[in-house]
Formats: sequence, structure tokens, C-alpha cells
Amino acid sequence: MNEKLPITAAVLAGGRSMRMGVDKTLLPVDGRPLIARVVDAVGEVCAHTIVVTNRPETLVGVDLDPAIPVLTDEVPYQGPLGGLVTALAEAEDEWVLAVAADIPHLSPAVVRALWDARDGADVVLPVTPEGPEPLLALYSCACLPAARRVLATGRRRLVAMLAELNVVEVPVESLRSVDPELRSFVNVNTPEELAEAREETPEPSHRESAERVTVSVIEVGTRRPRGMPSEHPVTVYMNDVEVATIQATPADLEEMAAGFLVAEGLMVDRDALISIDADRKRGLVYVSTVEAVPDDMVYKTRYVTSGCGKGITFSSVGHARGLDHVETEMRLDSQLLYDLMGQMARAATAYRDTGGMHACGLARDGELLFVREDVGRHNALDKLLGRAWIDRVPTADAVLLSTGRISYEMAVKAAKAAVPVVVSRTAVTDLAAEIAGELGITLAGYARGGKITVYTHPERIVTEITDGDDS
Repeated sequence: MNEKLPITAAVLAGGRSMRMGVDKTLLPVDGRPLIARVVDAVGEVCAHTIVVTNRPETLVGVDLDPAIPVLTDEVPYQGPLGGLVTALAEAEDEWVLAVAADIPHLSPAVVRALWDARDGADVVLPVTPEGPEPLLALYSCACLPAARRVLATGRRRLVAMLAELNVVEVPVESLRSVDPELRSFVNVNTPEELAEAREETPEPSHRESAERVTVSVIEVGTRRPRGMPSEHPVTVYMNDVEVATIQATPADLEEMAAGFLVAEGLMVDRDALISIDADRKRGLVYVSTVEAVPDDMVYKTRYVTSGCGKGITFSSVGHARGLDHVETEMRLDSQLLYDLMGQMARAATAYRDTGGMHACGLARDGELLFVREDVGRHNALDKLLGRAWIDRVPTADAVLLSTGRISYEMAVKAAKAAVPVVVSRTAVTDLAAEIAGELGITLAGYARGGKITVYTHPERIVTEITDGDDS
């Protein structure tokens, strides 16, 4: 009934991330692979369709129209921006619709609404409460030079080129007239989201929104509202190599990626860092650095849970004992340490509100500098140390505070950052204490109830007694 629009739809399939154990774009929803559903949807409204992927071999056997070109990036593995550059260079029309291959319920009516909003723009960009949505947006082919310039700098986020262009922003709320539940802006990033996409919803109007539901949990007896800890898969790329997928709380992702890569020994030289870009909606972090990715990482990626299994990938405890001894002349009052722990707890709002988060803090010269939180204690520490590394804040002569248990891996992270004093509100493991003792770290636990238990190098902790003498 409606004529197709003079648009080349570019279905961007990427080609490296295996965040759900398999290529999610090939997973079926209502009997059709996700990518095929997207191709079908854009085919209803766009004059031409292309698929851009770095792994065309994965599409063998997928029920796609053989007339649809399958292109590979002119510069491989550069993320969505690389895919858009290829699409703009190869498009048969003046306009390109960049669309992710993991949108199960794309409405052609949304594409028509974006087309009607052009008004002389170079880019028509939907904006959600979480930020811009560049992977369901229209781009004029006039954007190609700007896209190539940004890509040449090592940045890979589509939004990085927008400052050079005339952009019309379309609030997604204005699109409810054609997509009442805004289902066009729902991506499949987790098994839970896949299950939800597969559910039959004969009466979709009963759902308030296609966005993630906010759940209020009431504690039986207290009836005090409490939020729920959040964790999602976050995939970290270093120089276009997929290094790891980490279950983490989706905040401060740039910091977590930096801290993780530094702790793993993959990044050492701060001056070599070029950029860190995070796509929070999709849980992707791209780190660009002059430092090379080890050859073995090119062929091996890891999935890291938010639980106790996460940590440094040292091959043995003996490897950890080969780290440099931490040297310091610090002497700290026990009351100051206790006060710093209280400051961190007061600053850790998610820790208080959910009861299921961990917090870490960094202090220097008696001042609490940073507090970071995550559902995983290792992640919280990576975020904290990543922030310090990015900002070039010295961690020697600093104090590391944690609400979580200090295990072997946590002690090693502290040693790699040359932190001389580590204090936990809870327990310290025996191996952590053994490593800390050998590496010169003062390790303390159970900093609560007016007490602190010091396990190693207690000479750095001074206790004020009532007559003013030190002991």
C-alpha cells in the first residue's frame, strides 16, 4: 500500500561478539533468525537493503533474499562506525538507515516517521531516556567524510561524528503514535531479553513500556522498598580484539575496562592510551591503545562472571609472588581508617539501597577520593583503580577500602597498583593475608563495630589511646 522510501537499509551485523555463547543475530525468534527478521522489516519500507558483517560465512544457510548484498567492512572490526562507513560508501540511495541486527520487533512505521523528520538534516537520530540511538537512525551519504575522519582517529562510536553534522533529534516518546510500546528500540543482549522477545504477547497494550521494567521489592516485615542489584554482560575490546565479556553493573564502564586491562597486564603505559568508548545500552566498551594485544588474546576470549570466580589470570600463586614488594613510609591512625570506611559507606548509595552491591574506595592523605560500586567486588575494584589510572592519580601511599571480602585476587590487584594499605569491612582470606604479608601490604578486615583486625604489617597502623601516647 505504501511506496518504499529511497533509503538503503544497512543491517549492521558486526561479527566478533559472542556475548551469549553464540552469534545472537542468528538466534531464532518466532522461527526466524534475528537478522532475518530485521531484514524483513526494513525490506517493507526501504528501497534497498544490504547486510554489513565481518563474518559473512556465518550467514550461510540463513534464509535471506540472495539478491541482498552481504558486504564486509572496508576496514574490518571497527564496530558500528566501520559498518556505517562501508554502507555509506556502497549505498544505492542518498540516505542510509543504519539498523542493528538484534532488534526483534522493528516497526517500518518508525522508519517512515524518521524519514518525515529529515528537515534538511544530515542525520535523523532517535533519542531515548538512556541517550541517542545511533543504530536505528538515518544518515545522509554526505556524512561519509566525517565518518571516515572519526574512524581514522581510532574512535568507533557513531555518535563521535555528530558534532560535525546537522542532526535532527527525535525523542522516542514522539514515536509512540506509530509504535505505542517503543518495541523498535529493544535489543537482545541477554538470554533473558531473548526469552522475552520470544514470548507471545497477544495483548501488548497491557505492557507499559518496552524498556526494562523497574521492579520494587518489598521486604517482608519491614515493608521498606529496596532496589535490585543490576548486572549485564559487558564486552571489552582492546584494539578491536574481543578480550572478555564481564557480568557487571552497567555504570562507569570506561573505568572498569581500563582497570580490568591494567590488572590483567594488557595495558601498562598510560601515555599509550588513545581512547575508551562505551556503548552502555549494548554493553560494549572499545579501548584503543598503542600497546599491542598479545597474540594469544586474538584467538581466545573469556566470559567472566560477577561472582567469586573473577580475578587476575595469573597462572599460579608463585607468579603473584613475583610482583614488586610494596614500599611505603606511611603511618595511619586507626581512627582515620575507621572514619574513611564510614565515609565510603555513606557515599555508596547502591550498596545501601540494594543490599547486594559492593563498594570500593580510594583515599590519599586522609581524604576519600573515589568510590565505585558494582554487583561484583572485583568489578568495583577495577572501576576504582581504572579511574585512578585514567586520571593519573598515584595509588602508592594510598588506602584501598572495600565492603567485600579481600581474597587472593583482590590482594594481587592492590599489589599491582602498589597500594600499601587495604581495609575491608568484612573478611580476609588466608591466602590473601599470606600474599599481602610477602608483598609488603598492610591488610585489615572487619572494620566495623568500632574495631579493626590487622592481619599483616601492623606497624603502619597507629592507635591513639586516651593519654595521648601512641601504641
